[in-house]
Amino acid sequence: MKNLFDVAGKVAVITGGSRGIGAMMAQGLLENGAKVYITARKEVELKAAQEMLGTLGECIAIRSDLSNHEGVVAFADEMKKREEKIDILINNAGASWGAPFEEFSEANWDKVMDLNVKSVFFLTQQLAPALKKSGTDEDPARVINIASVNGFTHPGMQTYSYTSSKAAVIHLTKHLAVDLAPDYINVNAIAPGFFPSNMTAFLANNKEVSDKLTSNLPRGRMGNAEDAAGAAIYLSSRATAWMTGNTIVLDGGQVAAAGSKDVPH
Repeated sequence: MKNLFDVAGKVAVITGGSRGIGAMMAQGLLENGAKVYITARKEVELKAAQEMLGTLGECIAIRSDLSNHEGVVAFADEMKKREEKIDILINNAGASWGAPFEEFSEANWDKVMDLNVKSVFFLTQQLAPALKKSGTDEDPARVINIASVNGFTHPGMQTYSYTSSKAAVIHLTKHLAVDLAPDYINVNAIAPGFFPSNMTAFLANNKEVSDKLTSNLPRGRMGNAEDAAGAAIYLSSRATAWMTGNTIVLDGGQVAAAGSKDVPH
């Protein structure tokens, strides 16, 4: 039963790895001995993240634009040139958009769905051969999709395409888990709640709003780097070799408390 959470020597790919939850997970994996590739669209942010994370272990940054199929294929081709086997793929890159119901545009709907759902499927498809070469019955390769609590509950905001996309990721995770199990690839998801990130900065940077949000959480605080990294390490390690098709809700009790009369909202 020793070393159940060991990820040393594993090769991980994290999309959207230059900031937010992606960078938190990259840090955790690096500090525990994994080799980590991060990718993002913005070159300056990506290089800055590589410099910071590179002090913790072997971190390699590759710029990509996963919002379109050509970009997904180009990034996958670059990864195949660099690594014959990939142990962990974390599909974290995502976008959000909000607008009133009457004004919500098709272009913004498509932009969110393309990155949050389409790229998850097709990058997994493109990197499946490298994942297959890594996976074994004892320790399968891992795909970890980043969903959201908003895939389960109403967000309180008019982010229609975002909530729809995250609900789709949760179900896609189940579908892929069944189909890829014979190839020794486990597919699970993490549904984060309130974490500090660029996507939630407009909430976190408003103390009144932030205090109200965290006070409504049973655990009374937002998530931190250790919370995100711990979940990623757990799903990447031998401890979850027999776990596939599930979504871990990482939210301080937010979803569990939804609708509860004992918790203020």
